[in-house]
Amino acid sequence: MKYVYPAIFTPLPSGEYDVRIPDLPGCITCGKDLADAIEMAEDAAAMWLCDAEDNQENIPSPSEKLNANSPQFVNLVVADTTEYRRENDNRAVKKTLTIPNWLNTKAEKAGVNFSQLLQLALTNHMEIESGDYLKKAITRTNYQTKTIKNNTKS
Repeated sequence: MKYVYPAIFTPLPSGEYDVRIPDLPGCITCGKDLADAIEMAEDAAAMWLCDAEDNQENIPSPSEKLNANSPQFVNLVVADTTEYRRENDNRAVKKTLTIPNWLNTKAEKAGVNFSQLLQLALTNHMEIESGDYLKKAITRTNYQTKTIKNNTKS
């Protein structure tokens, strides 16, 4: 789910920025420069909102108008909780499944990583962009499988 909230950015003498999102109580962050502060604000808001969604809490409506005192300024930040979960919630869950014995035997001999293959198949089937971590893992598994196949031919 995507949300948009106004945030108050306060430039600090060090060049860093303090960021507060008043509509999300306690949602405060900072950044080493403006670009970093915007990114950190998006991340903090997405984390706050994910927690609220997970706990079935009310999601506050964004303020229509927010005032800031100079040198502060207001900027909108986008929080995408779906993307945040995709990037940050990679906990493994155990799934039990069944496949024919002959297929299991061939796959084990080929060194197939069942978990990675299932993840890849599911992301392809549901047309979900798989993260870089999964692509790297699949590439590594494919290399290992080819190595095992080549070694068993000898």
